[in-house]
Amino acid sequence: MIAEVKAFFDASSNTISYIVRDPQSRHAAIIDSVLGFDYASGTIMYTQADDIINYVESEQLIIDWHVETHVHADHISAAPYLQERCGGLIAISEHIIDVQKTFGKFFNAGTEFKRNGDQFDKLFKDQDIFRIGSLEATCMHTPGHTPACMTYFIGDAAFVGDTLFMPDGGTARADFPGGDAKILYHSIQNILALPGNTRIFVCHDYMPGGRDFNYQTSVNDQKSHNIHVKAGISEGEFITMRETRDSNLSMPDLIMPSIQVNMRAGKMPPSENNGETYLKIPLSGLRN
Repeated sequence: MIAEVKAFFDASSNTISYIVRDPQSRHAAIIDSVLGFDYASGTIMYTQADDIINYVESEQLIIDWHVETHVHADHISAAPYLQERCGGLIAISEHIIDVQKTFGKFFNAGTEFKRNGDQFDKLFKDQDIFRIGSLEATCMHTPGHTPACMTYFIGDAAFVGDTLFMPDGGTARADFPGGDAKILYHSIQNILALPGNTRIFVCHDYMPGGRDFNYQTSVNDQKSHNIHVKAGISEGEFITMRETRDSNLSMPDLIMPSIQVNMRAGKMPPSENNGETYLKIPLSGLRN
């Protein structure tokens, strides 16, 4: 079945969020939503999330799911904000627990922060199936960028998160805590084993070389043209390339606020005794 897909682009983080709609009904899911965040002023902005709400209302959609492909390190999830206004369940891979254990310790989150995924409404296992109206969606655990990365194969479309970019953008980094270039390579091979005409929707586009913005490719296109992992590139070549490249990358600007919020399903840390909510920046820095 052909899924109907509507894309929303957040220019500040180069993130693409999606509404995936069942063509036979008004049921839909929202994938990888974004809240804007100004680091200097500590201000949250709702522009893109409100654009999604306006679209949902104009199309009279029934939102079943708010799905995260992983714990994003470059933007704050809008899932709770959208859930309050549109309904639906917030879901992520069951391996969010691994991320919570690592970053709960890193941010000294305390005993009030549960490391069992309870903040989410649903934790998906590899090969779990869920439905968006009459659309069947299959969950594929595709770790490597992070331990909790999940690809969602919905109808004829795969939503791959950061695991793959457009072919001229290559692949995700694998140097965050819990990341692994070898594991990433094998996860990508699992995606590329899907039918060749499967539409692939990426989570980011950085428009290499100044080309026009794009967010949709295919399995066949990735196998033929992906600069990092096209057919003929061996596991060893990929690992060497990925680890060398990652060693020269700077951390995303919003990694500190994003992870400590997103590991809580997009909810802010509890307020302190003065009623104010704070985000932490460990001065030891972050490296795998």
